Amino acid sequence: MAHGTLADYLSELQAVIETKEGLLAAELLSFKHPHIVNPRLKIANPETQVERYFDPPYDEMVAAHIRAVWSISNHDFIEAYGCQTIVVQSFCKALQSQKDENWSLPMLFALCLDLRLFANSADIQLTKKGRGKPGETLEKAADILMGAFRICASDNRAQSADSKKWGMLNLINQLFKIYFKINKLHLCKPLIRAVDNSNFKEHFSLSQQVTYKYYVGRKAMFDSDFKGADDYLSYAFQHCHIMSRRNKRMILIYLTPVKMLLGYMPSVSLLQKYDLLQFADIVSPVRQGNLLQLNEALIKHEAFFIKCGIYLILEKLKIITYRNLFKKVYLILKTHQLSVDAFTSALRIMGVDDIDNDEAQCLIANLIYEVGNNSCMTDLANAFCICLNLTINLLVLISFALITGQDQGLYLISASEIGCK
Repeated sequence: MAHGTLADYLSELQAVIETKEGLLAAELLSFKHPHIVNPRLKIANPETQVERYFDPPYDEMVAAHIRAVWSISNHDFIEAYGCQTIVVQSFCKALQSQKDENWSLPMLFALCLDLRLFANSADIQLTKKGRGKPGETLEKAADILMGAFRICASDNRAQSADSKKWGMLNLINQLFKIYFKINKLHLCKPLIRAVDNSNFKEHFSLSQQVTYKYYVGRKAMFDSDFKGADDYLSYAFQHCHIMSRRNKRMILIYLTPVKMLLGYMPSVSLLQKYDLLQFADIVSPVRQGNLLQLNEALIKHEAFFIKCGIYLILEKLKIITYRNLFKKVYLILKTHQLSVDAFTSALRIMGVDDIDNDEAQCLIANLIYEVGNNSCMTDLANAFCICLNLTINLLVLISFALITGQDQGLYLISASEIGCK
C-alpha cells in the first residue's frame, strides 16, 4: 500500500470497514503504517475522491486522515492535530451508532494514540512560536478522549463479549499519560473509580493492566500512600514483559524510592542491570546513617531526580537516615542512658551545624511518631512535641524504645529478597 494510488488505499480501507476487520482498519488509519510516506496520498483536499467510497461519518473521518498525512509531510503538527481531532470525533459518531458490537475498538485505540501524540507535538510547535500555553493542546485532546471514554463506559446493553467497555482501560491509560504530562493528577481520581467499579477490571489485557498499575502506583506515591504505591508498582514490574527493559527501568525509577521508604534497599546488581546507579549513591548513606553523604548524593544527582519527579520523595529518606544515625550513637555509647547532647553532636558531625538540643528533641519525637504503630508510643511522641521540657529520664526511656527495635523495624534487605529480579 505504500506504493499504491489513493484509489487503491481507499478501496482497501473501504473493504476492511465493510467486513468489520477492526485490526486491519486500525493499521490503515495508523500513522505507524507505511502509507503515510506515499507521496500520492499527500493531498490537501481529498474530499471529492473520498466521498466516492464512503458514506457519513466515515467520509469525513477518512478525508481528515488524508489531510493529516499531508500536514505531517509538511511537518505541520498543529494542522495535523486539527485534522486528527476531526478523525476521532467523526469516528466516535460511527462508534456510538454501532449497537451490540465492538469490532471497531482497535480503530479507536489507534486514532486516540495518534491524537495524543499530535497534541504533544503541536504543543511543542505552538510554544516555539509563542502561541498558547504549554499543555493547552494536550488538555483539549484529553476532552476529546474523555468523550470517547464515555461512549465505552456507558455501553450497558451489550453482552460482555460485545461490550465497548473493553475499550475503557486503553483510553484511561491515554488520559493518564496526558494528566501526568500536564500535572493534573486530580483528574485521575474518577477514572480510577471507574476501573474499581468495573466488572472487567481483572480481565483487561495484561499490557494495559501493567500500564494502569504503573500510573496508579505513581499517583499513590505522590499522595504519600507508599504501601499502595508498592503494591501497584510491584505488580507492574513483575508482570512487565521480560524484554521490555526500558519499561522495567521506568517502573523501577518510582518503585525504588517507594521500597526504600518502606525500609527495603535495592541491590547494586539490580541498579546496574537497569542503569540506575544514581540510587546506589543514595542507598549506602541511608543504610549507614550518613546524612552528610546523603545530602551530597542528592545534590550530585539532583537534575536526574527532579526530571523524574522523585527528588522530594527521596528527601523523605532523611528520616530513615536519622534513625540509623541515632542507632549508631546507641551502639557506640553502649548504654540506655543517652544524653540529647550525644544526638546533637552526631548531627553536627553530619553537617547539620545550626542544630541545638531543642531541635534534636523535636527530631527524636518525630522519629518516634513516624515509626510508632503502637498507640502508646505515638501518644508519648505527641506529648513530647508539645512539651520539650521533659525530664532527661523520660527522654532516655523514649530513646531506648526507639533504638532497641520497638519501631516495628525498618529492616534493610536487598531487592532480591522481595522478588525484584
